[in-house]
Amino acid sequence: MDSALTEISEFIQAIPPMDLLPSNILEQVVKEISICYVRRGESLPPKDVSDENLYILRKGALSSVTADDELLARYGEGEICTVFCFNNNDNIKVTTDEDTLLYSINYNSFYQLAGEFSDVMAFFQQTSEQRLNKKMLQVNEDAILNASLLNSSIANFYHSPVVTIASDASIQQAAILMTEKGLSCLVITDNEQPLGIVTDKDIRRRCVAQGLAIDQPVSAIMTDNMATIDLKNTAYDALMMMTQKHIHHLPVTVNNQLKGMVTVTDLMNNEGQNAVNIISVIHKAKSVSELTDISHMIPKLQIRMAKLGTTADHVGKSISAITMAFTIRLIEMAEKLLGPPPVPYAWLAAGSQARQEQFAHSDQDNALIISNDMQPQHNYWFKDLATFVSDGLAACGFIYCPGDVMATNPKWCQTQDVWTQYFAKWINTPEPKALMHCSIFFDLATVYGDSSLLEQVQTKMLKTTQRSTLFIAHLSRNALNLRPPLGFFRDFVLIQDGENKATLDLKHNGIAPIVDLARIYALSEGISSVNTIERLQQAAGTPSLTKASAANLIDAYEFLSMLRMMHQANKLQQGQQPNNYLSPKEISKLEREHLKDAFKVIKTMQDSRQSTY
Repeated sequence: MDSALTEISEFIQAIPPMDLLPSNILEQVVKEISICYVRRGESLPPKDVSDENLYILRKGALSSVTADDELLARYGEGEICTVFCFNNNDNIKVTTDEDTLLYSINYNSFYQLAGEFSDVMAFFQQTSEQRLNKKMLQVNEDAILNASLLNSSIANFYHSPVVTIASDASIQQAAILMTEKGLSCLVITDNEQPLGIVTDKDIRRRCVAQGLAIDQPVSAIMTDNMATIDLKNTAYDALMMMTQKHIHHLPVTVNNQLKGMVTVTDLMNNEGQNAVNIISVIHKAKSVSELTDISHMIPKLQIRMAKLGTTADHVGKSISAITMAFTIRLIEMAEKLLGPPPVPYAWLAAGSQARQEQFAHSDQDNALIISNDMQPQHNYWFKDLATFVSDGLAACGFIYCPGDVMATNPKWCQTQDVWTQYFAKWINTPEPKALMHCSIFFDLATVYGDSSLLEQVQTKMLKTTQRSTLFIAHLSRNALNLRPPLGFFRDFVLIQDGENKATLDLKHNGIAPIVDLARIYALSEGISSVNTIERLQQAAGTPSLTKASAANLIDAYEFLSMLRMMHQANKLQQGQQPNNYLSPKEISKLEREHLKDAFKVIKTMQDSRQSTY
């Protein structure tokens, strides 16, 4: 190969998807290449070319527009223009933005050489959205091959039949039956309809400790309003519900009929040393120092899950569940120290924990919502609770929120009425500070306590946001401040100076814009979910979001989250503090193309939002 062809070959083989071709095929491709020079302002194809060609930019720049002069794409050095490969290009015009040097190859000739390499041909035959979708399908398939609780059916874990006892049976009879069967719980029934559940802990705490006669009906110590889960859910759904409700036994139903029982132990025995086991150990901890020791497992868990190919969604839910378990155990310790709460309350998680999208070493975002029966003298109890829990979380590696969005801040430790007033003001007077609060407090979830306190506030809030087009417009404009770091020609715009020089901020310029868009769609449609993927799935097909756009955003979100998870896992494994700053050099050429595709999806949806408002 002469020097000219060698130079072309070295340039071509560094460009996705050409880098996937074997060297012998690449050598034949290079021999088919023609060199074209096109002056600024001229159109493609060149006048003397009528074939369906690929154009690889060696130097210069191209723009493609519709017949109405709507910009479709811009191409820079190293990018491939495929507009003229197919017959559906009559309404597309491609012109040079500056003097341009091109490598041209007949598409049919290229297909004859590379057609058997499906990954290469898919690059030319699919849109950027389709390429990204294919990548995420592959990632999710790999995760399924490493299947665990997230994609395992409850059917693989529950035991049946459920042992029941009549509501008028005595506590002693219930204890004898549990002993005979070797069980730790029974379902209480009336005319074969389930009323509640009783556990060995209930017998100890509500009967023996209280001096209640053992001949009393077992219904006197049962837990009514029994939580259940449908068989169609995953085992991980069961874990999330048990963690949130702080229970260890969960009845399984089919068409609202009792089918079986799943326990934390059932899940632990399957998963071994992982999130389920860590949560179980947390529940048994007796002191803050014990919790601190346990917290050292979190970074190791994230590394392990990332290396196993677990999806970022699964990792986020696992870490969030562990954070919830730490918080619940600290609240229990605080209540034992301070005595019972003077009035009902709920401890709230905000931000990534509420969305179940948390990774290791996240900071705290929490608040308290308290019953309207609260009196001034109760302030001290809730202040002490907030201080104990926040300090305990900090000891476990969850740093204090730099913006002081914590229950220790009196502003975020308020009654239900005050929270209702907060949301009304933020919606009706959407000034900059209010919009900043929206990005935090419109993503809330109850961790512990009376969940109805938050649910009632959120129900009122969602009814208001659905009607407030002015608020949604302001929220949309604010969300557009974070833009994906794509330059004029789809090159990355990297941070220019400081300790993170030459990197991309995956969180603020990639993930956060999608989180913001999902929140806007949810508030527009009255969707109560706060998890980003769930919001996009539920908004799909509504006036706010098409099904295709929702699917594209989900693919982009999952890909960006995967890159962030792997980047942080690598940092943790090297003993470094995890961050969100990724150098493009850390990932493969193909992954860089997928990253550009993800950023393009975000830009498209932001531009659509901007034109709407």
